Amino acid sequence: MVFRFLLVSLVIDAILGGVTISERKRKLDEMTKGNHLRDVYGTTLERIKAQKGSRSRLGIDALMWVSNSERPLQASELCHALGVRIGSTDLDVENVPTIRTLIGSSLGLITVEASSSIVRLVHFTLQEYISSNPSLFQSPHSMIAEVCLTYLNFRCVRELSPSLASAPPPVPFVEYASCYWGKHTGKEKTESATQLALLLLVRYEEHIASRLLLLHYYKYRDWENPNGKRFRSKGFTGLHGAAFHGIGEIFAALLATKEWSINERDNMGRTALSWAAGGGHENVVKILLRLMDIDPNAADTEYGRTPLWWAAERGHEGVVRMLLERMDINPNTTDKGYGGTPLWRAAERGREGLARMLLGREDINPNTADTTYGRTPLWWAARHHHEGIARMLLEREGINPTFQTPNLDERRSGGLRRAGMRQ
Repeated sequence: MVFRFLLVSLVIDAILGGVTISERKRKLDEMTKGNHLRDVYGTTLERIKAQKGSRSRLGIDALMWVSNSERPLQASELCHALGVRIGSTDLDVENVPTIRTLIGSSLGLITVEASSSIVRLVHFTLQEYISSNPSLFQSPHSMIAEVCLTYLNFRCVRELSPSLASAPPPVPFVEYASCYWGKHTGKEKTESATQLALLLLVRYEEHIASRLLLLHYYKYRDWENPNGKRFRSKGFTGLHGAAFHGIGEIFAALLATKEWSINERDNMGRTALSWAAGGGHENVVKILLRLMDIDPNAADTEYGRTPLWWAAERGHEGVVRMLLERMDINPNTTDKGYGGTPLWRAAERGREGLARMLLGREDINPNTADTTYGRTPLWWAARHHHEGIARMLLEREGINPTFQTPNLDERRSGGLRRAGMRQ
């Protein structure tokens, strides 16, 4: 109902935008012949651009942010983002527009939910219209990245305590900027963004951005949350942060800034290679594997997972391939959870490509069972009907087809026959 009212209002505004009776009649005729939404959006965007003063720029920028953000933005977050001047060194609160001004400048194309204060486009069809017209905004992701990084480098933000668990009200944009600057930079890189990122990362361990990033990363991973120590950013250096975001150019530039301890562990015992492998960032993994003193088998202290384990667990075939090319990689390491190997995980998840790569190593042990229930990779492949992986395992010399599954009743451990495997 609200959208229909807004649509009628936009249609009327579009028609009245004509300065002569003839233009208004023509626009009315166009609106009644179908495809009227695209006409309404196009006409309204032209009206936004025709506004006087800075309202035109504000309206277009607001649409750019709402349509390209990685998650829905709160009104306060969007207002602060639009108040950032690239190149400034501190926040100018007098340059932050009000939400009323922002909504007015968008001429009805964005709205604010009363219940949540989230800013949204007036309708999902507007997102489709924007996506089909990529020339509407010039390099939106690089602009957003530079705003995020400029904000994080503000003096008032750098002075915040790194122990805070959320963005303080005076700087509401800190949380979004901390978590998503890497996403936007990865989509559109600029030299300016690279320099701003380096300025942030060289003192990352003492910056609130590192803690907010870790909080965000583990927010939806309660199964990986046995205690709260990971929420302390101490030990999570710029090298870890750059590996987490996975932008090769920035990572390489950061390495050149000083002498780094390349195998240094963060508060969870994870190395930069562990974060890069777990994120599937092949470009960063490639850089790290070229370093002579890199330890490719360094397992984190909390889960006992090596970079290979993390890459296999997340399904990153490219990273797994790169790691397996090293002869010093141990493909049979087990984690501290269930005590399973990377092959065990690939078989359990049904990832044939990963299983094929792992079985390509002569030193792989295809019979290694987890230490919790004694389930082998073959057991998991059979249990979940992953026939392709089961065949690969059965073709492997030395495979033991006998299942030993303590703590499971006979019905649940029926093996190949229960899984319906065909010869």
